[in-house]
Amino acid sequence: MKKLDGLTADIVAERIAELKTVFPEVYKDGKIDFDALQNILGEHIEDAREKYSFTWAGKLDSIKLAQKRSNGTLRPCKEESVNFDTTQNLYIEGDNLEVLKLLSGSYMNSVKMIYIDPPYNTGNDFVYADDFSDGIENYKRIIGETAKSNAETAGRYHTNWLNMMLPRLKLARVLLKQDGVIFISIDDNEQANLKKLCDEVFGEYNFVATFPWRKRTAKSDVPFGVSQDYEWVLCYAKSDAFVASLAGGTRKYFETPDFPNRPWRIHDLTKQTSASERPNSFFDMVNPKTDKKYSANPNRTWAITVDTFEKYYAEGKIVFPDDYDFLKISQPVFRYFRDDDMAKAGESFGFIPVSTNLPFEVGMSQDGTKSMTELFDNKVFSFPKPVELIKHLIKAVTNFDKDAIIFDFFSGSGTTAHAVMQLNAEDGGNRKFICIQIPELTDDKSEAYKAGYKNICEIGKERIRRAVQKIKDEAPMLTESLDTGFKVFKLDTSNLKKWNNGYTRDYEELALRIKDYYEYLTPDRAPLDMVYEIMLKYSLPLTLPVTEVETAGVTAHIITHEGDETADAYKVLVCLEESLTIEQMEALSALGAGTLFFADRCFADTNAMTNCDEILKKAGQEMRLF
Repeated sequence: MKKLDGLTADIVAERIAELKTVFPEVYKDGKIDFDALQNILGEHIEDAREKYSFTWAGKLDSIKLAQKRSNGTLRPCKEESVNFDTTQNLYIEGDNLEVLKLLSGSYMNSVKMIYIDPPYNTGNDFVYADDFSDGIENYKRIIGETAKSNAETAGRYHTNWLNMMLPRLKLARVLLKQDGVIFISIDDNEQANLKKLCDEVFGEYNFVATFPWRKRTAKSDVPFGVSQDYEWVLCYAKSDAFVASLAGGTRKYFETPDFPNRPWRIHDLTKQTSASERPNSFFDMVNPKTDKKYSANPNRTWAITVDTFEKYYAEGKIVFPDDYDFLKISQPVFRYFRDDDMAKAGESFGFIPVSTNLPFEVGMSQDGTKSMTELFDNKVFSFPKPVELIKHLIKAVTNFDKDAIIFDFFSGSGTTAHAVMQLNAEDGGNRKFICIQIPELTDDKSEAYKAGYKNICEIGKERIRRAVQKIKDEAPMLTESLDTGFKVFKLDTSNLKKWNNGYTRDYEELALRIKDYYEYLTPDRAPLDMVYEIMLKYSLPLTLPVTEVETAGVTAHIITHEGDETADAYKVLVCLEESLTIEQMEALSALGAGTLFFADRCFADTNAMTNCDEILKKAGQEMRLF
């Protein structure tokens, strides 16, 4: 049986495993042989003493900070959520560095697009002050204070900003899919440094473009007599698998179990030709499964011939009305797979490259402010990005992937969440958002504070609620199947006391372990908090369905994976009950989970634990301890 250590995914170990796969010969005695690696790379090794580099004070510590695993957790907050049990959207309050670490296992290689609007380091905006020793405690100190700006008069002005950005971008890259992409808004103050930083993190060969965004019209009384009317959106791909397009993706694709990982769409199977013109296409098409006949129209024949029917049917390219109830069709149709569409992308398919010249419709800063003011009836947030700007970027990235995850870890007022829901309502997409925002306090003299919003997260959550209502009011027919909810989670210390306590000498460890047995969870924590922590530490998405069950006098929680919900491998069980009996373990086993998590206190002694483990092994199930 295996035991969770209470820490987040080991990113370094993951990278070493990747290296081992590519260059197995350099992995010796559990270590990387750098001499062997250098020999393999040969002429690609830089051997000059003087070489191009981008460095600053604290860079090495910043890299180590990204690699340091977190023992924190995200606690569910149902009372502030909307449709908590069914939604696929996440809104997370906390320091984005710690949250990114916590999400790294559950969402590794899963995010299609990241958009962030980080602090621009203008001397007035908030720059996170990270703490290498304890990120969670540092976060708690930060949210208990008024946000401090990184003044230009302070030492290491640019360094502080770079040390904040580097670990976050490194973790962001881990989350991106191979065909994923990141967009970063920035102004002239740090644009040059950000470009160099992204070249290092994502690779300069993965630089896609810099999009100039016009934030305002020219104003007078400016330095040097030049009005800086533009900001920039830097774009980097994770690999050359990324392709952007503003067309060709308006088609609706379906995903079904009979064609796993091959989304498909349907198309008319008839052609505007007569029977006399295409006699081989004028025939009765028979469904091999049901023997039902479908006749061609004398003036609009089938697009295939009687001779090619078998070939196309064998390839899964013909769909009959009885094949799928959700299609609501009365005649056979043609099936096109998305991967075939992508392979044929070109002018004939309607593929249009994305220009760096953003359309006028994306709006300026004043448009973002106007949109927020209309939602709240006053100015509760300064300089939000326009919804249309973010929508334009999302559309360019997800036209072929309308089920994509869109991620924003400097969420601010929630523009990205708003844009995702608005675009889904317009094109029938099922995109999901994950937003992270530190609950930075609002100034007590601000309009936001006067309106009752004590921190930025309160503004962001309320903005999403109001945006959804506006979308529903304006287009009720477009929102029938729209996911209009979001799960709220909040960063905190671990729910399990022993994962928080640092044991030192033997007698201290023994005393703490005894105390932890009787006071198992951190004060004010509920079993559901622990369930979601297990999901994070076991690298499960936070949007999976969680169901509380009772059997044989025992309460447990079942986590159901996506896919076939009846299969054992798709279920995980978490139990915190004390001193389980053999009968109770057999009842838990009968619930059909593939992996079952138990707290140490679930067993009276080692013998009881071993006996219960044997019960699960005989049923083909795995026991995990925490």
